[in-house]
Amino acid sequence: MDTAMQDNSRDEKEVADGVRALLDWTVSVRLEDIPRPVLRKAVMVMTDNMSAMIAARSEPQVQQVQQQLLREGTHADATVFLGGQQRIGRISAALINGIAGSWCELDEGYRLAPCHGGLYTLPAVLAEAETFDLSVAQTLRAVVLSYEVIARIARCWIFPQLTLHPHPQNAAIGGAAASGIARGFDAHTLTEAVTSAASLTTVGHFRHAVEGAFVRNVWAAVGCTNGMRAADWAPCGIGGTLNTLYSVFTELLGQQPQPQFLASDLGKTWAITQGYHKIHGCCQSTHSAVEAMLLARSRMGGDKRPGDIDRIELETHRPGMSNKYPPTTLAARFSFEHVVAATAVYGEAGVDAFSTEALEHPDVARLRERVEIRRFEPALPRPHDRPARLTLHFNDGEKLSSECLVARGGPEHPFEEEVIYGKAQHIAADVYPAFVPTMRALADLDEQGMQSRWRDAVVRLTAKA
Repeated sequence: MDTAMQDNSRDEKEVADGVRALLDWTVSVRLEDIPRPVLRKAVMVMTDNMSAMIAARSEPQVQQVQQQLLREGTHADATVFLGGQQRIGRISAALINGIAGSWCELDEGYRLAPCHGGLYTLPAVLAEAETFDLSVAQTLRAVVLSYEVIARIARCWIFPQLTLHPHPQNAAIGGAAASGIARGFDAHTLTEAVTSAASLTTVGHFRHAVEGAFVRNVWAAVGCTNGMRAADWAPCGIGGTLNTLYSVFTELLGQQPQPQFLASDLGKTWAITQGYHKIHGCCQSTHSAVEAMLLARSRMGGDKRPGDIDRIELETHRPGMSNKYPPTTLAARFSFEHVVAATAVYGEAGVDAFSTEALEHPDVARLRERVEIRRFEPALPRPHDRPARLTLHFNDGEKLSSECLVARGGPEHPFEEEVIYGKAQHIAADVYPAFVPTMRALADLDEQGMQSRWRDAVVRLTAKA
């Protein structure tokens, strides 16, 4: 056997051993083994991702999919968080909640790998928690542990060029882990579910996001619900093998693994605490550019307005995310030109800056055409691996420069809890006035609240008054 074959054989065994160790540990974790700050963080992650779902309630495509699923539904298992209290079948509920959660680009993500851990797991956890009448404590346990499983697997296979979008790559595994953990699977059955889901991995090119193809917004939801089905079938004896993940991600997709991330420091480090939160409604890779533009605006003299900007030079770590003429709101969220132009005009990068109105705004359109993008050189190590530097050139010949080496929201520069709960309140208050107060009460982790039923919490948080 030559050296390359020996290395591959060793990697395959290490991956199989790591997957086994990770899933064996997962089913052994008791609620009391999870530190209180980790559980509190889980409540904030739930609040953030659920508010991202609620934020999409007025998007026409989301509304049409919701109506399709409501017409098809024959069960009332789980709640759809789009401003009402409709309950439909568990798979359909996870599907529409997952689509909505992806739509406005406001969900959180994992900082150490391209992975939106909450988006891949929470739609399943929410559906299973209502369907199987979990307590709040059981629900939080499932949130923390399913996030841990998918984040570690995503970190084992990081595709550096980001030609493959992480949503279809990881979501089925996340959904299977979430469903299996919520339903109390033993190690064998959970392994059957997760490995089966790995074989259901699909692929989608990252350019779909930049070009604005809305199919990108359903990838995570479809993957998550495929994972839920894998969990349904695992007790029937339908599963994969411990080598399935290696065969899919290394042998078929060509990425060498880093198996040390699968099981190292289990119970000592918690993936859910290593994520980022957003207050800007665009790809997290653009947030440093947003922050740099906001800083530049704050430094503009009283005689300067966005209309006085002649052109904008932007240096960024991902110059390929370029689209001067984004055809959809999705494309706008992944267009550096639109991101900096809209932030300059609107003075923020929330939902309004990526609306259809913003796409057609004449001042935004003018500035988009005047953005020049270059690669940020030299490349910087984490946490400054997503930097931005920009220079505004004004009509009168003056220039103004600013930079942001690391955007707010990640573990290296976190938001205060108040910021994220405030964002959720702004999104949800008009349709779910009790949403944030209910979630904040759960974050206290008192015994009565932890032992209460998640179903009852949903009734409270979706109440109109």
